[in-house]
Amino acid sequence: MIATKVGRLLRAGVPPEPGQSYVDVPPVNPVFDFSYDGVMRSVEESLGRLGLDRIDVLHIHDPDDHFEQALSGAYRALDRLRSEGSIEAVGAGMNQAEMLVRFAREADFDCFLLAGRYTLLDRAGARELLPLCAERGIGIIAGGVFNSGLLADPRPGATFNYQAAPGDLVRKAVRLREICEARHVDLKAAALQFPLRHPAISAVLTGCRSVAEVEENVRAFESPIPDELWPELDA
Repeated sequence: MIATKVGRLLRAGVPPEPGQSYVDVPPVNPVFDFSYDGVMRSVEESLGRLGLDRIDVLHIHDPDDHFEQALSGAYRALDRLRSEGSIEAVGAGMNQAEMLVRFAREADFDCFLLAGRYTLLDRAGARELLPLCAERGIGIIAGGVFNSGLLADPRPGATFNYQAAPGDLVRKAVRLREICEARHVDLKAAALQFPLRHPAISAVLTGCRSVAEVEENVRAFESPIPDELWPELDA
């Protein structure tokens, strides 16, 4: 399955995004564009770079400050591409649950990529988004299950939401690790398997920089976890 995103066009001669840290990329930078025409151009350019004629899943990417244009422009473009068979599924990917709730109520989405908001440490997505998606048949892809690293290695200086984690969250993550260790379970395995316990979660998305990390993730997904652990972590 091939999935990609829309909402940014890569253009030369524009300044980089604040905090941008890509390595060895062409001399182009992203420009936000959630308009109908901008999204259609983005899809055409992505297909050219990928060497494909269709995409399975297309996500509207981080439209936090562009809700109206994302709905009236980007969604309309993706809905047309879906009806034409150029894409299989219309999605949206965000680090927040609240706007995804609005999308679920106001348009016909197939799936959402929810990053960091349904994890062992952050259950924000469970309040409204996940029940709504389960009711409406919208699949949730859970990303960011390590919350930017804190759940992979809880310690002072670890990151949460791409920034240094506050002390209270570090202490909470350390406590989660202690509970896992008491049951002879690796915290990373629990973090990877946790989202799939909810009926709205269709898949867990993991990042990997090497073959070794792929193999580590597979072992973590396959690692047995006693049923008794989950209520302890929930508490």
